[in-house]
Amino acid sequence: MAAGFDRRREDVGNIIALEHVNLAIPDQQHATAFYIAGMGFTRDPYLFPGLENMWINIGRSQCHLPTRGTQVLRGTIGIVVPDLKKLAARLEKIAPRLAGTQFKFDAHADRVDAVCPWGNRFRCHAPSAEFGSMELGMPYVEFDVPVGTADGILRFYREIIGATGMLEGGAAHVNSGPEQKLIFRETAEIGRA
Repeated sequence: MAAGFDRRREDVGNIIALEHVNLAIPDQQHATAFYIAGMGFTRDPYLFPGLENMWINIGRSQCHLPTRGTQVLRGTIGIVVPDLKKLAARLEKIAPRLAGTQFKFDAHADRVDAVCPWGNRFRCHAPSAEFGSMELGMPYVEFDVPVGTADGILRFYREIIGATGMLEGGAAHVNSGPEQKLIFRETAEIGRA
C-alpha cells in the first residue's frame, strides 16, 4: 500500500516569499549607477517612477530605495545573477562614477562581493543547484547577530511567526519562500544590546 499524503512535506510555513528589502538612500543618481548600470537590475517603470523612491527589480524580488537619508543593513544580501563575469565588467565600468563613495567589489571564482555607495553588502552567485531554478533573484538576506542569539531567533520565527527553519553552522536559517531564506549568522563583531 502506498504511503499517505503528508501535508507537512509541502509546508513552507507562514512566510511565503522574500519579496523585497527596503534601504533608504540619499541619492538616486548613485543608486542608478550602482543598481542598474552596475548590478544589471531594472527599475520598476510603473511603481514609484518619481524622485522620492526607486523600486529595483531583481527577478521576483525587489529593493525599495526611498530617498531619505542612509540606511545600512547589518548583514549581506544574497543575489543570483546570470553571469558573474559580465557583472564584474559592469561594476568595473561604473567604478569611476562612484569614486568617493563606499562602493567597491571583489570578483572571486565562485562569486562577486559588491558594496553599494552607502555600505550595503551584496554577495552575488551564479545560478546553481544550491539556488534551485533561480537564475536572477534574491535567495537570501543574511543578518549579522550577536553570538548566542541564533537559537532564540529561530524559536521566535517558529513559535510566533510559524515559519520553518533550522540551525546550521552558527546560524538560524528561516525559510522565507521557494528557494529563499533569512539567515541570522552569529558573529563576535556584534555585541549584545
